Amino acid sequence: MTDSTRYPRLSRIDSPSDLRSFSEAELPDVARELREYLIEQVAGVGGHFGAGLGVVELTVALHYVYHTPDDRLVWDVGHQCYPHKILTGRRERIHTIKQAGGLAPFPRRDESEYDTFGVGHSSTSISAAIGMAIAAQGQRKVVAVIGDGGLTGGMAYEALHHGGALDTDVLVILNDNQMSISENVGALPKMLARLMTSRTLNAMREKAKNSMRPHGVLWRFFKRWEEHLKGMFVPSTLFEEFGFHYFGPIDGHDLPQLLQALKTLKDLKGPQLLHVITTKGKGYAPAEAQQIDYHAVGPFDPIKGLVKKAPGKQTYTDVFGDWLCDQARADARLLAITPAMREGSGLVRYSKEFPQRYFDVGIAEQHAVTLAAGMACEGAKPVVAIYSTFLQRAYDQAIHDVALQNLDVTFAIDRAGVVGPDGATHAGSFDLTYLRCIPNLAIAAPSDENECRRLLTSAFLHEGPAAVRYPRGSGAGAKLEAELKPLPIGKAEVRQRGARLAILAFGSPLAAALAVGAELGATVVDMRWVKPLDEALILDLARTHGAIVTVEDNAIAGGAGSAVAEYLSAQNIQIPILPLGLPDSYLEHASREQLLAEAGIDAVGVRTAILQRWPQYAPMRTSEIRSAV
Repeated sequence: MTDSTRYPRLSRIDSPSDLRSFSEAELPDVARELREYLIEQVAGVGGHFGAGLGVVELTVALHYVYHTPDDRLVWDVGHQCYPHKILTGRRERIHTIKQAGGLAPFPRRDESEYDTFGVGHSSTSISAAIGMAIAAQGQRKVVAVIGDGGLTGGMAYEALHHGGALDTDVLVILNDNQMSISENVGALPKMLARLMTSRTLNAMREKAKNSMRPHGVLWRFFKRWEEHLKGMFVPSTLFEEFGFHYFGPIDGHDLPQLLQALKTLKDLKGPQLLHVITTKGKGYAPAEAQQIDYHAVGPFDPIKGLVKKAPGKQTYTDVFGDWLCDQARADARLLAITPAMREGSGLVRYSKEFPQRYFDVGIAEQHAVTLAAGMACEGAKPVVAIYSTFLQRAYDQAIHDVALQNLDVTFAIDRAGVVGPDGATHAGSFDLTYLRCIPNLAIAAPSDENECRRLLTSAFLHEGPAAVRYPRGSGAGAKLEAELKPLPIGKAEVRQRGARLAILAFGSPLAAALAVGAELGATVVDMRWVKPLDEALILDLARTHGAIVTVEDNAIAGGAGSAVAEYLSAQNIQIPILPLGLPDSYLEHASREQLLAEAGIDAVGVRTAILQRWPQYAPMRTSEIRSAV
């Protein structure tokens, strides 16, 4: 239970209606308690941190002025939603966030009626809010909250373009904190920064106008060019040209000012945009000073702050980052692209060592892929570093702009397969399925860290589109070879010779397959390539074994196992096949180990599935061996 002596106001808020029972004079104290409680809870269990601290006052003001859940509040991405969850009946469960059976890390419709739209990916809030406003037909208010990072995504502009042409009552709040996960990039942050000077410019403009004779020649000339001149300095014109009435910027931590602005805007007709300036990590000094480090945290002591940990096992992300630097030194044609995931995709070192060959395009996955295609047209060899879940957003570009033209683009796909605590929105469950059907595209799935390095080299040297997908976290701890040695495309490796049963492992499930294979006396193959398959080896195994098991960290539907079954069917070979992988459902948030076990692709699950299908493959006990003799 929340300590009512430490949090006398917050402990009384079980819903926004309770919040609205407080006077406006008490709200700064409510916000203070909410921020302190957020720090305490996230420090205890970990989670997204800095973004939530930055919107405490905004969250309080929104739930105070608007009658949620009847009025709709849509958060973009959702990193900032923890204060929202605390105020909407989930205070006592916030310590379970991102854990199995606990609160989801992002807004989720089936978790609370206050979570009006499920999010996790960026730049969707304005579209969703406009859709809600159209369907509501004026019966309720609709508000979208999007950060300046989210505004770098093209979908946000598509929504502004459409919404501004409508008479629909919708409010877009631009939460401007000059950050995504890392620093914002591109022209938009520069444009928004110019708004900080808008009040001074407006004052200068009015003073100049007042000094002129009304309707004189100079006055008329000034009026004619006023908006053009304003657009040079004050980019509110951009939003106004879209058809949104622009207000701001205002201090997003000044509750009285926020309340007054929201009350004014609430009853205005048509599309409105309120620009608020906030600080990511507000109220916790270390998070304000180190905004990247405190974006998402593990458990920590709030008095000491984050303590730098001793280096652990090298992750697949680390392997990619080191390979990228090595390959860039070996080939000046290499250019690296990331859609706003420098830290997550392992590009920090590369961005420092090769700044002229590094391109962070913001949260713009479609642009990232087509940018790579354009580079490849001119003889460059671009590498797109992207999460599996985010590559989904650039599927058309991968097909139409890269693969159709057979362009030399390498996709380094991080967070493939089971990801873990970030839940369904960030799971990499589908990449083998949605990539395997694309002509011209080679696809590799390394089983350990060194194989990842070598397959990245293979993909890069391949003259055409190629993808290497690897999981979150560390692998088996394989020793890395310093050389940039490729592995042959389309060739697998038999790791263990056995009889009767063949287990074909694609990627990281190889370790589980080897353990089970050793116990059951099965042949175990490290397949390495999903496309092209090692067809000769598969054909040989089908002719010399009684059954085949495929294991992959991807959806079974349409995945690597399907590729094996399709090939054998085309060869008119009848053999029992057991495909193991991720189920036809979305993965909930839990640890990676828990999710692998639930899907049945850890060693225990693989063994159980095989013996349920074919009990005759169970290893013989000592007594059975003696009786057989």
